[in-house]
Amino acid sequence: MQAKIKWTDGVQFVAESGSGHSIVVDGPPDKGGRNTGARPMELLLMGLGACSSFDVVNILQKARQQISDCHAEITAERVDEVPAVFSKIHLHFVVSGKELKEKQVAKAVSLSADKYCSASIMLGKAGVEITHSYEVVEQS
Repeated sequence: MQAKIKWTDGVQFVAESGSGHSIVVDGPPDKGGRNTGARPMELLLMGLGACSSFDVVNILQKARQQISDCHAEITAERVDEVPAVFSKIHLHFVVSGKELKEKQVAKAVSLSADKYCSASIMLGKAGVEITHSYEVVEQS
């Protein structure tokens, strides 16, 4: 896996993934940025949410659950010192579908957290307290 980061101006950068996708990274105006892109730590949270969401959807599909939607709401706390690392992260999954089995959703979230999500496991090993919750929304 590879990535390239190119400084463009001020505290703005363009990050390019090894697969050729680009994203603007910038800081807030009070830190010299223009607010034209996500902050680096926001990207870390988004990556964690995407990694775990991918697992949850994949596991539920393999379990033949009739999933129609899944989104993750992520909240995080950072320490009040430099470096301002994450101390706590909570992922809340909202999974929608028809006749979903709550036990299967719980299992998918648990498997992602404990076995499959590389980002979550890596951050947990670094001392971040990561918690998970979920809700199931029945669609007719």
